[in-house]
Amino acid sequence: MTLHFSVLASGSTGNAFYIGTEKQKLLVDAGLSGKQMERLLNEIDVNPCDLNGILVTHEHSDHIKGLGILARRYELPIYANENTWKAMEDQIGEVSVDQKFIFERGKTKTFGDIDIESFGVSHDAAEPMFFVFHHNRRKVALVTDLGYVSERIKKTVENADAYIFEANHDVEMLRMGKYPWNVKRRILSDKGHVSNDDCGLALTEIIGNQTKRIYLAHLSQDNNMKDLARMSVSQILKQHGFQVEQDLELHDTDPKTPTPIYNVS
Repeated sequence: MTLHFSVLASGSTGNAFYIGTEKQKLLVDAGLSGKQMERLLNEIDVNPCDLNGILVTHEHSDHIKGLGILARRYELPIYANENTWKAMEDQIGEVSVDQKFIFERGKTKTFGDIDIESFGVSHDAAEPMFFVFHHNRRKVALVTDLGYVSERIKKTVENADAYIFEANHDVEMLRMGKYPWNVKRRILSDKGHVSNDDCGLALTEIIGNQTKRIYLAHLSQDNNMKDLARMSVSQILKQHGFQVEQDLELHDTDPKTPTPIYNVS
C-alpha cells in the first residue's frame, strides 16, 4: 500500500490523525479519550497494537487527552519537542523513560519508509509544530492550530499531494457569537486560529500540480459550519482560477467520525 491516511477526529473537542504505509503506522496527536481513540482506529481497521509511535504537535488538551493512556496501554513511543514535553508531562501521567523521544522543531526524522519534516507554527502553546510527510515522492501536509500562515510555512508545505488545513472559523460568526471578547481576540490573533477566508487565500499560494485533495480541519463548533467552510474556501479558490471538484477535491473532517482511508497515489 502507498502512503495513506485518515483524519480520525478534527475540531475544538479533539484532534487525531493517522498516517501509514505497509511498513509504518503512525498517529499524530491523541486528543480524545483512550476509549474513543481505540474506536476511531477500529473504524479505519487499524489495530492500536500495530502502531509504531505517536507524534505530538503541542500540549493543548484537544491534542493530548488520550496520549498517556494509549502510550501506556500499547507501549508506544511518543515523539515531541523538549518544550512540549515539559508543558504536557503533568497532563499525560506517568510514561516510561524509554517511551519518551525528542523530535525537535525544524528537523526531519525518518520513521521506516516515511520522512517526516517538522515545522513551527504561531499558536499559544509552548513550542507548537506540525508536519509534512514524505514517502516515495508523495507529500502530505498537516497544517492546523496556527494564527497565520507564514511565508516559511508556505514554502515548506507547497505542492503537497494532500493538505489537512485549518479552516477554524467564519470571522463574522465569531465576532457576533457568544464567546467573551478576550477569547475572540485570542482566536483572531497571530497566535490563534486560521479563518475560512485565510485558509482559502493561503491555499491559493501553495497548491501545486501534485495537489489533489484538501481536507478542511479544526472547524469551530460554535463559529463555523462544514457547508460554510467549504463554500468560502471553494469560492476563493475558484476566484483564483482553480478548478474545484475537477482538478481539486475539498473534503470535510469531523470531531467524531474518521475520514475514509485515502491512498496517496
